[in-house]
Amino acid sequence: MRVLGISAFYHDSAAALIEDGRIVAAAQEERFTRKRHDADFPRAAIRYCLEATGQALEDVDYVVFYDKPFLKFERLLETYVAFAPRGFQSFRMAMPLWLREKLFQKNLLRKELQTFDPGFDAEQRLLFAEHHQSHAASAFFPSPFKEAVVLTMDGVGEWATTSLSLGHDNHLEMVKEIHFPHSLGLLYSAFTYYTGFQVNSGEYKLMGLAPYGEPKYAGAIFDNLIDLREDGSFRLDLSYFDFCTGLRMTNEKFDDLFGAPPREPESQPTQRDMDLAASIQTVIEEAVLRLTRQAARETRSRNLCLAGGVALNCVANGKVVRDGKFDDIWIQPASGDAGGALGAALCAYHLFKGQPRVTNAGCDAMRGGYLGPSFSQDEIEERLISAGARFTVLDEDTLIATVADKLVDQKVVGWFQGRMEFGPRALGARSILGDARSLEMQSVLNLKIKYRESFRPFAPSVLREDVAEWFELDIDSPYMLLVADVVEKQRRQPGPAADKLEGLDLLKANRSEIPAVTHVDYSARVQTVHAETNPRFHALLEAFKGRTGCSVVVNTSFNVRGEPIVCTPEDAFHCFMGTEMDCLAIGDCFLEKDEQDATLKSDYKDKYELD
Repeated sequence: MRVLGISAFYHDSAAALIEDGRIVAAAQEERFTRKRHDADFPRAAIRYCLEATGQALEDVDYVVFYDKPFLKFERLLETYVAFAPRGFQSFRMAMPLWLREKLFQKNLLRKELQTFDPGFDAEQRLLFAEHHQSHAASAFFPSPFKEAVVLTMDGVGEWATTSLSLGHDNHLEMVKEIHFPHSLGLLYSAFTYYTGFQVNSGEYKLMGLAPYGEPKYAGAIFDNLIDLREDGSFRLDLSYFDFCTGLRMTNEKFDDLFGAPPREPESQPTQRDMDLAASIQTVIEEAVLRLTRQAARETRSRNLCLAGGVALNCVANGKVVRDGKFDDIWIQPASGDAGGALGAALCAYHLFKGQPRVTNAGCDAMRGGYLGPSFSQDEIEERLISAGARFTVLDEDTLIATVADKLVDQKVVGWFQGRMEFGPRALGARSILGDARSLEMQSVLNLKIKYRESFRPFAPSVLREDVAEWFELDIDSPYMLLVADVVEKQRRQPGPAADKLEGLDLLKANRSEIPAVTHVDYSARVQTVHAETNPRFHALLEAFKGRTGCSVVVNTSFNVRGEPIVCTPEDAFHCFMGTEMDCLAIGDCFLEKDEQDATLKSDYKDKYELD
């Protein structure tokens, strides 16, 4: 049985295909259209999923959409009625779109799907899952657990913003929900907006900014904005927010509470912004911990699965691991709306059709997250030649040795290998790599390669077998979704001069043997690299360790700020030529910048709209 899942029309559209319970392909639309967080119908992603498996849409038994538009429309109407006459402008802007397209989304989906299969019968083959049901399914069914408690947290689906489910074999039972407008995701996004970052895009920047500050405003948040109960349930004081009825996240009352209007986007963050980031991060961590502790008490389950946008808060996830209420935790790598496409397909297969789960000997079913397009060596060479690239073809051992040598020489290397990752993280398939031991690498990558804010940290990739040598973590973290501190023996004392540093100047202090991936609070967002799921990347880390004694490299996504992660060899070559990257390894092809045609260089810095 083949099931195609779709998410679309809000942000991060995606498609995923499962075949007899196995996840065979999944990708976000943005990777093909090169439009960040593309929300349109995922035509290219669907085409990829079908072509990757040699199928046509007529070969697919069911197509499943990741939420229920009528329930979402109901929530929209009830919200406007509850707050009337406030919010009329927002209501006036939203209604024509809903009446023209979203209310009749089934017809829209049918028309789009009939471009793939003119005979597509929407009445028989098109299904709809609920939003949080899709998130929960994406978390439990691919997990390695036979049973688990499933916590999903995001902005809002139809009504639910937080949900608790129980998973057992091929069953998933929703136990309880918290409903809109009370939402941890929207609370965090309100501070994303207030500190000058883009909602649904800049939340990870807010998380990265938090260690530069002190949680001075956490008390004000608890006293005024959120009533957080001991069992993790909560309510927001809506008088401080404008997201229910307006075109902003916060209002003047919110401004008055924190003493200033929102920060202007692209302006330099102040110490106050850093303290606000630290404060809301503290509040979210406490809320998540109370939810997970209550889930452990109520269910007595020893396994926890997480999904929804809030599950991408890897600092909070690390706190949950260290809290020790569960033996094992598994987090869906595509926790946001893109992963809803996968969850919707799994809902149909297991819950609607009652099909059994495919077990994988204690491993998860995501295949390391490598579910996107790949290119044969012949295709890579043809595409690079067409793009004007100059390269040499190396055997695998020579390629790995060459790249390892370049990393030791402090070069920045583009690494394009195998199938593209599904989800927001680069996991060693579409990555930019550097030497984690370098004092300068963090600044070089931010300012000369990524063209992004200087405060943003980079993640380490480390051999799974060596992770405990470097980080206070000794469990799998293949999807870069857990934050852990650098172990004491790898730390350095910054020295007396560092005591005088504050704000972004904290970056100047050298805190460990791997400074390029050590945040100012000694933390790091860790990816463990496994020979079973990514043997070539694992071999590269082994080669680097053989030369340096260090099995940690900097791993950041292969793109510049505002650009989706590269998908094709051409995308990679253009990004390579538009930045100050030194080398590029695509398949068995190796490129050096100084050997390229200088006329092909481009100004990549302003090519994409800032995120």
